[in-house]
Amino acid sequence: MSLKFSVGDLTIQRVIEQETTFLPALELLPGLTPEVLAENRAWMREAKALDDQDTLILCFQSYVIRTPHHTILVDSCIGNDKPRPNRAKWNMKTDDTYLGGLAAAGIAVEDIDFVMCTHLHVDHVGWNTRLENGRWVPTFPKARYVFAKTEFDYWTEQNAKAPVPPFVDSVLPVVEARRHEVVTNDHEIGDHVRILPTPGHTPGHVAFTFGRGKDDAVFSGDLMHSPIQTLYPEMSMKFDVDQALAAKTRRSFLERYCDTDTLCCTAHFPSPSAGKIKRRGNGFVCAAV
Repeated sequence: MSLKFSVGDLTIQRVIEQETTFLPALELLPGLTPEVLAENRAWMREAKALDDQDTLILCFQSYVIRTPHHTILVDSCIGNDKPRPNRAKWNMKTDDTYLGGLAAAGIAVEDIDFVMCTHLHVDHVGWNTRLENGRWVPTFPKARYVFAKTEFDYWTEQNAKAPVPPFVDSVLPVVEARRHEVVTNDHEIGDHVRILPTPGHTPGHVAFTFGRGKDDAVFSGDLMHSPIQTLYPEMSMKFDVDQALAAKTRRSFLERYCDTDTLCCTAHFPSPSAGKIKRRGNGFVCAAV
């Protein structure tokens, strides 16, 4: 299983917190029919994207990217000690898998210059903070945490109506510590890191493109959750705030990177999670490299 990739002048490392069953395919993907599932069951099981009970298998991970100038972490996973009663596998976790994975990759929390969140869902912000003496503090003490403005404003508004636990314990403590930057979509970090708006899953969801002068790698976040969505880009998932927009964004993204040398690093596809986008019929595949 590949945890490390090199492309252009970038080194990319995957840090996996969990790779496990999530929800039944027919439940997570409302547009998926039993007939289409039957047609695709064999290759999905072979790809470790589907188990014997037709439950989707997802990977929950961060990517750490070393550019010539910075060490950047994209999406900080699930986290420990977080009350998540709706998800038994995420609720009040106390394991050392994630921090151990960072250490195994030769990365200390002090090494991270920027933490970048594609969006602010529970499984993408969890390790933004850790519990220290009963308080939530930034896990990466020297990092600037980059939040897209549309996304940050949306969750600020939602949290004002009723508390949103991941926002309260994994985003606001970073703001209180003054380690955050709320940025617009034209924001860049050095000459290597850019923002690509990819709305639909959430209103302000973004992807991140890395590379000097061209997109050597792109980090797609929750633009797609399972490889079947590349083959059927119109197939949105039930947690997409705007399923029609998500489908339109997904096809546009796949067209953009189809048959290019850009390494597409997905958040949740089963290992190896990264590949090159190739056309297949009316859809696409993310071919492992």
